[in-house]
Amino acid sequence: MTPKEIVTKMMEKDEFSRWLDISVVEIEKGKCILELKVQKEMLNGFHIAHGGISYSISDSALAFASNANGQHCVSVETGISHLKAVKENDILRAECTEINRGISIGLYEVKTYNQNRELVSYFKGTVKILREDWV
Repeated sequence: MTPKEIVTKMMEKDEFSRWLDISVVEIEKGKCILELKVQKEMLNGFHIAHGGISYSISDSALAFASNANGQHCVSVETGISHLKAVKENDILRAECTEINRGISIGLYEVKTYNQNRELVSYFKGTVKILREDWV
């Protein structure tokens, strides 16, 4: 399957990414770019986006980029640094890049920017590469 076919198949069952209204901008093996618009319902008590929003788009980008290689992958460790406040109506663009991919473990980074190309979060994720191919 092509990376686009894999992500399309994943999105069919990914209720959470669809609920966030995530758009796939670009997908290829080991790389993914996603976007979403921050809605009022995504804000916390400080009227800025809940940290889970930038985490969630980053996690989805990690899933799509790692699985686009053709094998099922699941995250085993992730972490995020929030660098700039995100506000209602901001457009988040998460860019995931494969750093290293071995036989059973892959390492990825996701940089998320706002519409002004300001870095709002940095996410690093490790995935376990399973022995099941996407078919």
